[in-house]
Amino acid sequence: MKIHYFQRYHAKENVATANTMLLLSHLYSYSPDKFFKFFKFLNSEYLSEAFNPEIIFTLQEKSIDSIPDATITQESFKIVVETKMSDWFYEDQLLRHLNSFQNEKYKFMITLAPELIAKDKKENFEKALKVYNQKQNFPVIHVNTTFETIANAIGEVLDERDYEIQAILNDYWEYCYKDGLISVSDAWKYMRMQLAGVTFDFNIKSNIYYDNAERSFREHNILGLYKNKSVRAIGKIIARFTAIETENGIKYECEFGDLTDERKEAIVKTIEDAKISYGYDLKTVKHRYFFVEKFYETDFKKITPKAPMGTRIFDLTQVLDTNDVSDIEELAQKLKEQTWT
Repeated sequence: MKIHYFQRYHAKENVATANTMLLLSHLYSYSPDKFFKFFKFLNSEYLSEAFNPEIIFTLQEKSIDSIPDATITQESFKIVVETKMSDWFYEDQLLRHLNSFQNEKYKFMITLAPELIAKDKKENFEKALKVYNQKQNFPVIHVNTTFETIANAIGEVLDERDYEIQAILNDYWEYCYKDGLISVSDAWKYMRMQLAGVTFDFNIKSNIYYDNAERSFREHNILGLYKNKSVRAIGKIIARFTAIETENGIKYECEFGDLTDERKEAIVKTIEDAKISYGYDLKTVKHRYFFVEKFYETDFKKITPKAPMGTRIFDLTQVLDTNDVSDIEELAQKLKEQTWT
């Protein structure tokens, strides 16, 4: 019998908030370091390297007129969360939430929903927030995000050794899908950007990308390969499988697409190439293999200085302001005219 960590079948908005906070509390209890890495990842475009909320232990720290034997400090921060089941956030309510802050050094207001706030609503609120911040010693930073983005961000700070918290995260994904907090029907419009600096040439040549199977991810139909400050190639995913070596040979699992003998052979060659070319062990560690129709060259540039900390999901209908994202070759050309932060 499978154990569920998260509530189901109750008033959705309150339960969604409670379950998300429960997930974050589990992550913090498991590893404060991974919790803060997650938070920095979620807010990477807003936070400077100076943001250091972890507890710091210092010996013989000099103060104004004495030197205590030790100090234990933590920079003050506060996060206020408002959750909705759609993008129906009310500016008046969000502005009233600003009264929840005091003199914290780092202040974040997270608006959380299955979808991002409409562009005009977001701009109107942030315009009012800018006026508010002019009177503050430390500004409030607005972070508009989704349940899916939070789950993806947590997945990025975990690795194959984090069995306990990975099981909890997987149940959170399942809860979100069942309660409609994450949609699978609109995977057609999402592109998942993957870091591929080392394996890029192999990925392009073979039309295969591989990743650790323990990593959770949102459904997406398009795969983008990032290298040297830009998404350099995109391709439509036509099949997805997992594979790991067992006593009886390689065990394959089909997630979608046809698991043909030709594709099994391609996976075996990929495993061999990863070992010979990069020293990667794909045999004894379960990996997921994405087969794409064809990778098309593009140049979707990142214009901010920091390198991405992991994967990134793009809604191509928003990036390109169109509902037609069916022609991958055409998308590749259009993305050359776009940039991202």
